[in-house]
Amino acid sequence: MQTTLKVSRYDPESPNEAPHLQQYDLEVEQHFTVLDSLIKVREEIDPSLALRCSCRASICGSCAVRVNGKAHLACKTKITDVSQDGSPVVVEPAGNQKIVKDLVTDPNLFWNKIKSVDPFLQPKGPEPVEEYIASNESMINLTTPMGCIMCGACVSDCTVLEVDKNFLGPAALAKAYRFVADPRDNADNQRLSTLNEYGGAWDCTRCFQCVTACPKGVAPMDRIMELREHIMDADMPSTVGSRHVESFARSVSRAGWLDETLLAIESMGIFNVPKLIESAPVGIRALIRGKLPKPGPLHHKLPGAENISRIFRRWESEKAASKTIEEVNKDD
Repeated sequence: MQTTLKVSRYDPESPNEAPHLQQYDLEVEQHFTVLDSLIKVREEIDPSLALRCSCRASICGSCAVRVNGKAHLACKTKITDVSQDGSPVVVEPAGNQKIVKDLVTDPNLFWNKIKSVDPFLQPKGPEPVEEYIASNESMINLTTPMGCIMCGACVSDCTVLEVDKNFLGPAALAKAYRFVADPRDNADNQRLSTLNEYGGAWDCTRCFQCVTACPKGVAPMDRIMELREHIMDADMPSTVGSRHVESFARSVSRAGWLDETLLAIESMGIFNVPKLIESAPVGIRALIRGKLPKPGPLHHKLPGAENISRIFRRWESEKAASKTIEEVNKDD
């Protein structure tokens, strides 16, 4: 089978050379992956091509690259899946990280963020005679985040990291959740306090890119949403993010739909006068153009809103019961 690879090339020893695509036409087998094809290029066509790989079995995570603009494990991605019509396959280094050479990136940004969340258990009290015991239910809950192979695919495609390198990123936050949710760990307050700050769990924009990119189904964004619940349950200091969630829930629970004007005001903080004044021009322009939703008392209830309120009350009741069970498990 004939295929064409367009591979990103960059030589740090040529300071005036910007990353560019180099085309390789080669014959591959029907079962070839992107990694198989890259190795064939390096071994038979161009030995100067730099790439990183190890296990070739979707375990080590070292071959994460961008294929046709999206993060993939090169060893898990078949050529036929990304070039069904015979079009060229574009292979570039993972995003949001410094390029060392060609497809090889510097992993320091990734690992520094992982280290910053203290990725280890911090139990308290006397050391057990045999081992720290955790319930079967809690370990089943941890199965998903523990499946992370540290490939960095989610970091590569994170849209927040593209504009703000202070963000912890999906991999580090998913790793933080793995310990926050572990009943054997007793550093919740310290962890959640850090994750409640700028760059933490509230900075995720829920773009779903990390969920799509993850080759192991860890779904980092879902773990981030669960971290937010833990932060709010722990009564951490109020932030724009937590106020946004609370205002959203109050609005929908009361009226059956969202009061967008009140949401914006309550998210910033009704007593945060400087921020409200700063945002006033936006509100005025929206009002002039007829795009400002009716606020407060003018925001009418939808028919059947009482049914939605009942759902909220039931959810709060079930959540309270679940929290009690979690606390009992942690004490055990």
